[in-house]
Amino acid sequence: MASQTPPPSAASPGAFCVKRPLVTLTQRKDFLSAARAARVPTPAFLLQARRRDEGEEPGAIRVGFTCSKKVGNAVARNRAKRRLREIARAILPAEGKDGWDYVLIGRKDATATRDFQAMQADLSKALEKAHR
Repeated sequence: MASQTPPPSAASPGAFCVKRPLVTLTQRKDFLSAARAARVPTPAFLLQARRRDEGEEPGAIRVGFTCSKKVGNAVARNRAKRRLREIARAILPAEGKDGWDYVLIGRKDATATRDFQAMQADLSKALEKAHR
């Protein structure tokens, strides 16, 4: 039986990427807690990040997404949230920290139109600032 080792990451040859599960925030109280935490603005979205307290659920990275009606109609809001979910799936497992909550808030026009690679770079920079 062959050993099951993860394939090397495309970003850095020879290195292994540890994939940690992302848990989606669904309860309003979690979004409100994140709203009181650190905010890091980027051109395409706003990142809210907080470290969970001792008494709260430890472990996995939790992430939530929101877009207000200012972003546009339902189609525009859903498109913006899909883009935010995809950058979170790509970046947070590698650069996020266990025991943290992250909320990505879409911005009018910018979330739907900004270059996808630039959005990923924005999230990486925002995480660096939030973890300081």
